[in-house]
Amino acid sequence: MSALTAPGFPEREVRARARSAAGAVFPDRTRYGSALFGQGEHPMPGSPDAIDRIRVVPPVFVPLREERLFELGREPLAGDVDLTTTIGGLRTELPVYVSAFGSTAVVEGDLGVALARQAAASGIPMVIGENIVPVSGYGRLAPESPGPRESQGSLLRRLNEYAKTAADDIGGVIVQQSTEDADAEVWNLVYSDPAAEPLLATGRLAFELKVGQGAKPGLGGMTLVPRRHAARLAAWYDMVEIDPDSADGTGSVLRCATPGTFTPEILRHQIRLMRNNFPRCRVWVKLPPSRDVAAAAEVAWTAGADAVTVDGAEAGTGWAPTGFLQNVGLPLAECLRRIGDRDRRGDLLVSGRCWEGTRVVKCLALGASATGLGRAALVAADEDLDHGLRNLLAALGLELRLLVSALGKYRIADLAAEDVWLPESPRGDR
Repeated sequence: MSALTAPGFPEREVRARARSAAGAVFPDRTRYGSALFGQGEHPMPGSPDAIDRIRVVPPVFVPLREERLFELGREPLAGDVDLTTTIGGLRTELPVYVSAFGSTAVVEGDLGVALARQAAASGIPMVIGENIVPVSGYGRLAPESPGPRESQGSLLRRLNEYAKTAADDIGGVIVQQSTEDADAEVWNLVYSDPAAEPLLATGRLAFELKVGQGAKPGLGGMTLVPRRHAARLAAWYDMVEIDPDSADGTGSVLRCATPGTFTPEILRHQIRLMRNNFPRCRVWVKLPPSRDVAAAAEVAWTAGADAVTVDGAEAGTGWAPTGFLQNVGLPLAECLRRIGDRDRRGDLLVSGRCWEGTRVVKCLALGASATGLGRAALVAADEDLDHGLRNLLAALGLELRLLVSALGKYRIADLAAEDVWLPESPRGDR
């Protein structure tokens, strides 16, 4: 141990900051664009979280099983559980959706297309994340005779692959827009593109207003850019030096965007504009795990949002300071508790390590309509570009049917708080 420090002092972290200045505030920058960040690498203090401590509790008496017995004329089986549902106006084969992935190089190319194709084939909705058009451009959606001016950007490759693969009556694509995307008029570009017509005609296109995300609540988009671009971008963004050792101009500079300014009236106005300007689209709103998340969700539903999606602090794969990844934002269990039984006119969709059946059932029992697959969806598709996500969803579907059947229920909508038990915390809370 160094003679300069005491036991428990974070000497390694302090020395890293002494060497790298602002660069030490963030994850390893050499992995930016080729790795996912977020809670997966930086678990919150006190993990496992409250959802992990919850237990699913089947009953002895199962009146809904008796009803199903009479309907079928035999004892019902787990295979008789109906997992199809509607979330945010979109029909889905399972109560899950693929969460938003934006401009990161991890999702560019074959992996993003594989995700779109497998999600469509599995009949679940897919969210296309923010900041793609500002980073890589829009291109054209129409696939015929692509030339230099007609190449498809990442957003359109994913959207087009989903539209080609999906059945006409299930699933859907949700296109997210942040403050930066609004400047690039992303929604206008997609809505007016003739090749989006098949999704619009079947009611399977939604737009999601991004207010925040789990990985970095309260912060806007953060992107590493070459130092040679810093002076040009400084008029619109905060430019932060995080690579002091690269004085030759080849290093990276952090570009920080605004998260946008929201009040209840601004949020209501934004939703009204979405409904008026894009009447054929469903309206989704993405909220961060903020202390007023329940009030914000209620404002969104009352204003006409079809769905509110909420990242718990465990969710998100964004580039953010490690202090945010470890210490900022409400855990998913607390988001669910705070939203509770608020007056809803739309669906509640949540994400945060919901990659297997027990956690999904717990969230559904606590009031969620569906859960998002984020990092798990990417890992599955990366494992097998043709079948990985589909295999993951098959396993998830089996778990869900077994769990819901064990609870004596046969529809997702029948799950309720009575189906789970949370042991007392040291403070006596439940």
